[in-house]
Amino acid sequence: MAENHTVLSSPLIPADLAPIISALCKVGVDLAVIIARGPLGQSLGHAVGENAGGDGQKALDVLADDMFEAALRTTSVRWYASEEQEGVLALNPAGRYALAIDPLDGSSNIDVNVSIGTIFSIFEAKDEAEASFLRPASEQVAGGYIIFGPQCCLVVTFGDGTLMFVLDPVTQRFELVTEAMQTPGESREYAINASNHRHWDAAIRTYIEDCQAGMTGLHGQDSNMRWVASLVAEAHRILTRGGIFLYPGDARPGYEKGRLRMVYEVAPIAFLIEQAGGLATDGQTPIMEQAADALHARMPLVFGSPAKVRQVAEYFDAAD
Repeated sequence: MAENHTVLSSPLIPADLAPIISALCKVGVDLAVIIARGPLGQSLGHAVGENAGGDGQKALDVLADDMFEAALRTTSVRWYASEEQEGVLALNPAGRYALAIDPLDGSSNIDVNVSIGTIFSIFEAKDEAEASFLRPASEQVAGGYIIFGPQCCLVVTFGDGTLMFVLDPVTQRFELVTEAMQTPGESREYAINASNHRHWDAAIRTYIEDCQAGMTGLHGQDSNMRWVASLVAEAHRILTRGGIFLYPGDARPGYEKGRLRMVYEVAPIAFLIEQAGGLATDGQTPIMEQAADALHARMPLVFGSPAKVRQVAEYFDAAD
């Protein structure tokens, strides 16, 4: 486990948020070691129950949640909301901030050695716990993720661009490598779970069919489909080389608004993407204009290169 020393330091991180980000990164260092050891250590991918949203929990989901909660108790986080917990936890009564977290996104990929990660969002705390999170995504003061892959990276925004830090495995420190990530404007990649084609509404189905038509279709270009089933991995790829990600609502019971949670996943990813010059919507309306109506509420999510996201909105407009 990481020693009690600074693992992240940068003048680009606001001073009042620096201890929180540092605490997240210290846990990130420890998780990176646990994940890298895989079956050499404890069993990480076995099922241990369901979370508040009805999704299956893996052992690493619960372990990561416990580690983040413990680390953040000594910071200025007043309220802690986790995808793995039913309600909001009170950490520091004098704290200034409310932090929402998906401790381990993409946990279905733990045992197959695919990139997984942690997603977090930070708001100014209100006196009422849930009210601190049920507010427009535009009120976030920070959002980011830690990705555990070939490199372990922190990608974070404080509302003035998107920064990327990479964990140096030798020094066990996160080092700044990019001060202003930019979502590429051109890409032929799209990411969606194509097995749900029969459940999509007309706008999404038509858009994807036009992508599949390639050079002979409306888009006039051949496309490649990507689908990792890890939101952090999808977001990192799009920030790096552009494209579009779609997790729409569909006709299945319980999927009317997709499966991604607004507070823990959708809002922080939208914040990061827009600060890197991309766009994020529910298909039509910008995510940053919206708020969750419940702590574990779900929201459709379409994000990526601006032209592609606008194109999807045009399909919805045409279908109305």
